[in-house]
Amino acid sequence: MKHVLVVDDSAVVRQAFTMLLSRHFTVDTAADPVIAERKISKQRPSVIVLDLLMPRVDGMTFLRQIMRRDPIPVVICSTAARHGSDTAMRALEEGAVDVILKPAIGVRDFINESALELIDSISAAAQARLKSPRKMVVTEKLSADVVLPAAAPATHVGAAPVVVAIGASTGGTEALRAVIEALPANAPGMVVVQHMPEGFTAAFAKRLNETARVEVKEAADGDAVLPGRVLIAPGSHHVLLRRSGQRYYVQVTGGPLVSRHRPSVDVLFRSVAQAAGSNAIGVIMTGMGDDGAEGLAEMRRAGARTIAQDESTCVVFGMPKEAIAKGAVEEILPLGGIASALLRHTSS
Repeated sequence: MKHVLVVDDSAVVRQAFTMLLSRHFTVDTAADPVIAERKISKQRPSVIVLDLLMPRVDGMTFLRQIMRRDPIPVVICSTAARHGSDTAMRALEEGAVDVILKPAIGVRDFINESALELIDSISAAAQARLKSPRKMVVTEKLSADVVLPAAAPATHVGAAPVVVAIGASTGGTEALRAVIEALPANAPGMVVVQHMPEGFTAAFAKRLNETARVEVKEAADGDAVLPGRVLIAPGSHHVLLRRSGQRYYVQVTGGPLVSRHRPSVDVLFRSVAQAAGSNAIGVIMTGMGDDGAEGLAEMRRAGARTIAQDESTCVVFGMPKEAIAKGAVEEILPLGGIASALLRHTSS
């Protein structure tokens, strides 16, 4: 059984996490990073759940120490990392596998109501392979049908430009950064689903826009998909590709969780198959679970080129593995080869 260490100065938080997680993992707790260091030396945890605001040593410093000395998967759960703050994005850049927003009040209820999200996040983190130093439980799993019914793929797309759809989850923020920053200014238009909470996606897009040659923005309803532009699906909203004549745009909408996610990769990929058909490229990247596998299969059946990130460069190989098992993947590539493949397929 995987071992989880919860590091938080709140006794209420430690107790609530222990009650929730002990059904799935062995659990230990620490009130600050100094105590955590002693416990890690006695039993190395599979995952650390870490607050950022703590006495003696702040959480960000402790995160850096862990990643520099002996990388252990870390899930940040903190009020300091809310609403896509720079703090949250910096934690991901420093090596955290995931960031979960913790409310300032009502934290016990939050932990109980967010049980599925928390357990899924910690389970994904336990599977993560890190580079050396450098609501109430939902049981029904819905398909893309609840947002977008299955339909025939697009036909007669004519001179419409090639569009790229990318899906990622755990480990995806840094993987997407590697791909997007490698693109030239005239790269094909892209729509991206990265599983992130509401508020985080805007900050993620803003930070990428500062370093990439393409324009990167959080998608808004009706945004055009254009060469040189990357649209990031906003947290808690599904994004669909639509076509009007030879023009592509996105529809941002609500709806139930699909494959336990909103935004869902399956929803995006199905909409791309229907709107763009063979004028599309689909890419599935690092992440836990199977969101995107069926949608990528629909894209491939529609004639699109399909790519999966390979196991050796994924933090978690779940999503690409499921897509490969479905026969949805035409090409399996390391992270460093994805951007060049997109350009190659666009020009071919």
